[in-house]
Amino acid sequence: MKVTSAKFVAAAATQASMLNDSKPEIAFLGRSNVGKSSLMNSLLQVTGLARTSSTPGRTQSLNFFLINESFYFVDLPGYGYAKVSKDKRQEWGKLIEKYLAERQQLVLSILIVDARHEPSPLDLQMKSWLQHFELPYLVVSTKADKLSLNERRKSLQLAKKVLGTESIVQYSSVTREGAKDIWNVIGSSITAKS
Repeated sequence: MKVTSAKFVAAAATQASMLNDSKPEIAFLGRSNVGKSSLMNSLLQVTGLARTSSTPGRTQSLNFFLINESFYFVDLPGYGYAKVSKDKRQEWGKLIEKYLAERQQLVLSILIVDARHEPSPLDLQMKSWLQHFELPYLVVSTKADKLSLNERRKSLQLAKKVLGTESIVQYSSVTREGAKDIWNVIGSSITAKS
């Protein structure tokens, strides 16, 4: 897919403040510091559209980015960040849960895991949650460029075993390896909805 335009349009901290638009949405979710913003910027080939930070827990709302004037990327707050208060984590959790369970425009969730680490219990919980609500999802394993070929093979096998899925795309925000595979899934998800 050729990206001709990409722009930030809204940040929603409550369900009431979410966009009222029927365009398809692709949600990006994963642990804090897993590289969600880097993945989105790299896929779109735009620097700094989604703000990246070395400090986890920066995304504190659902951020909507309009792509090609026809669909949205939605950046969800990262989960599992310990330095955020328990109340704030619960608030984010409820917001994410409501969005995933009730959003009619959601056509695909991209569950992001870090290739350098075994998927966490929280990753597994999120995958089970997506399955429970019968939501289409794709697992993307980021930071693949930081591993040797042998380490990558082992990482992929482990992630497939832990998450119980064969469908995992290894991705590098540096080389954009895996971008075509992700765009293919995004494209077919949008087409299936229309």
